[in-house]
Amino acid sequence: MESAAHPEDDHHWSLESLNKAYQQGYMAGLTGHPNSRHDHRAEVLAAAWEAGWDDGHGQLLRQQKSA
Repeated sequence: MESAAHPEDDHHWSLESLNKAYQQGYMAGLTGHPNSRHDHRAEVLAAAWEAGWDDGHGQLLRQQKSA
């Protein structure tokens, strides 16, 4: 079990950290990085990163398709 003092556990996230995780995931997906490259321990932040990656990767695929 993770220590409750860890700054990224599920009790210490904010709207700002969710937005940052989403944006990092979006950029990773948009630039073709694999979906497994996030380093978030908190499930909420990992989910935000993955949602961003999904959106960014989808955008990358749309750009490639229209090129």
